[in-house]
Amino acid sequence: MSKLFENAIVSIQLGVEDYQANDPRRAISAVRNFYAGVLLLAKETLVRTVPDADVSELIGAKYKPVPDGKGGVDFVPDGNSTIDFVTIGKRFKDFGLSIDQKALEELNRLRNDVEHLYTQKPDHAMREAIANAFPVVVQLFAHMDESPGAHLGQAWHVMLDAKALYETELKSCRETLSEIDWVSGTIAQSGLVCPKCESKLVRQREKENKQQSAMELHCRACDDEPEVDEVIAHSLQEALEFEAYSRAKETGEDGPLYHCTECGNETYVDFEGSCANCGHEYGDQDCIRCGTSIPLNEIIFSEHEGLCGYCGHMLDKVMRE
Repeated sequence: MSKLFENAIVSIQLGVEDYQANDPRRAISAVRNFYAGVLLLAKETLVRTVPDADVSELIGAKYKPVPDGKGGVDFVPDGNSTIDFVTIGKRFKDFGLSIDQKALEELNRLRNDVEHLYTQKPDHAMREAIANAFPVVVQLFAHMDESPGAHLGQAWHVMLDAKALYETELKSCRETLSEIDWVSGTIAQSGLVCPKCESKLVRQREKENKQQSAMELHCRACDDEPEVDEVIAHSLQEALEFEAYSRAKETGEDGPLYHCTECGNETYVDFEGSCANCGHEYGDQDCIRCGTSIPLNEIIFSEHEGLCGYCGHMLDKVMRE
């Protein structure tokens, strides 16, 4: 067993032991150890894929060019930082390895939230962390042709139980929302997320209610009772975070979330053509001066209704003269 693999196993086991203690003082260490163990496990997977490679080069996060003495350059690690959960998915993709990127993102988010916010309910926080990481752990052991039960021992059985219990709680919460006539398909599919503790264990008190705007919500993880529009806005941000990041990085485009002038929230979903909170629709609009289609952000923020940005600018110029 390599030292990297051994450290991964020990970290996961320590995280599970902290979880079993059910002590609020150990909530942070529980998630931190478990998180570190999964990350180390991912690095070990990469190492086994190319066993002859230099480990520091394989898991380095930053590289810099240096002269190779032959008129060219070599790329070497720049500093001691290694890949994290933000970059691990891309590294796996480059190596032709599958990994549940969404689960990685959720685990990373939960770890950050627990460290910065602290939770009085470590059982809920850790159970959700295990549930989020479970498909990743299974994938990583499968890539290495290893058995998680054989290496994790009792911790693996605790993980199985924690995942099952979390899924039972999540199912119970979502059943109370099953009759809601959702405005947004994105929310209907992805579910609600508590703005305070980031848990998905959000339920409504009156499960017979069918109106989205009339929901009285309660978070099972932190006992908060958030407002509907606050939950919708936060849940959309979580669900569409990767989409927003991809657009900005790959095409420089805005979206998919925009400001809704009707309810005042950042809950207008461009590809759905309506606000996920209140249902307001901007619709397609053509400039009354030049006839071009007006981009959504110009419809929302333009000071001249019915005019595109250019024609609005020209109007302002004429008025100043």
